Amino acid sequence: MFKRKYPVLVFFMTLLLFSPSLFGAMNSMTRAIVKKGELRLFFAHPLDQKKIRHFTLPNPHREIYDFKDMRLGHSRVPLGLGNNVRIAQNNTNTVRVVIESQKPFNPTAYQPLFSKDTYHISLPKNSAYIQKDFTSNKHGYTKLQVQKTTPKRHTEVIVIDSGHGGHDSGAIAGGKREKDLVLRISRKVEKQLKKRGFPVFLTRSSDRFLKLHERTRIADRKDAKVFISIHANSIEKRKQDKMEGIETFFLQNTRDERSKRIAARENEAVLKGTDRVSKNVIIDSVLNGPKIVESNKLAIDIHKRMMANARSLYRDVKDGGVRHAPFYVLVGASRPSVLIEVGYISHPKERQRLFSAEYQNLLAKGIAEGIENYLRNRRREIDL
Repeated sequence: MFKRKYPVLVFFMTLLLFSPSLFGAMNSMTRAIVKKGELRLFFAHPLDQKKIRHFTLPNPHREIYDFKDMRLGHSRVPLGLGNNVRIAQNNTNTVRVVIESQKPFNPTAYQPLFSKDTYHISLPKNSAYIQKDFTSNKHGYTKLQVQKTTPKRHTEVIVIDSGHGGHDSGAIAGGKREKDLVLRISRKVEKQLKKRGFPVFLTRSSDRFLKLHERTRIADRKDAKVFISIHANSIEKRKQDKMEGIETFFLQNTRDERSKRIAARENEAVLKGTDRVSKNVIIDSVLNGPKIVESNKLAIDIHKRMMANARSLYRDVKDGGVRHAPFYVLVGASRPSVLIEVGYISHPKERQRLFSAEYQNLLAKGIAEGIENYLRNRRREIDL
């Protein structure tokens, strides 16, 4: 009776049930491993190669593969692939694979014979991958093997300064404190740099306050090649929904009111008891010379890598740019130095993101990569 009365309706219902490809059927990436110099991807259904978009990006070199009409099957798919491979849900219907290398290379990408639900991409040789393989069992996913490469040892000492601490909580918003956030990120930066073979020291590894001269004296005592101070930004309540983004600063006077406001907030705690004349003498004594030029280069390298890493998973991260301002914590460090504002703790959405381990890892990786790039370029300049 139903079929006789509504033949057209029955026809379209049949199409809907049995021909999902007409409506852009969604596939899912269920597994990813690094094995025998390849990234091997596995899918729930046969993969349509026409839905793969491949392109490259420079500085550093990246091979990008976008899989359209695709979703990640579960949260463990991107894990265990090493430092040079990233997989993320780029938007609601695209999974993005990013393969990074120090030098350009020509990857080979293919579907193995008689295997329509897998896809292999060759990786650059001599890359420091941590290779892991996962297999499914009744408990979920079990690690089968780990093959670690030994990082090259470097002699350049790096000092990471976590802003605020102790009685000085820094910015507070939504029950979250700046001093806690920046210490977590600093520890992650330390871990990332040590993985790359750099000796690293933290000005504070716990919740304690350090005076201005104590922070920079550590860098002098350790003969650091780079000094990084990590902070989080904040703004008055009426603008909380408007101001967000990552900003990287190097030492210099400025006429920009926004930069002056940020510097004044960060300087307040470390400069208590210092009169205006002393402040001006301090700042004027270091505003010229090679340290400022090198600090600018360092800031550019760090900012570029932070933005690239953050936007690999969060495309809407705002870019506050590389700026200059009179941050006194950078004055006493007689080496290339930058101050990083990792985001606005006062912005509700950015605050939630900043306190997630995933986002902190992206920022820390970007900071470490930026430092590594800067020091690599410095070595080349010296060799020349």
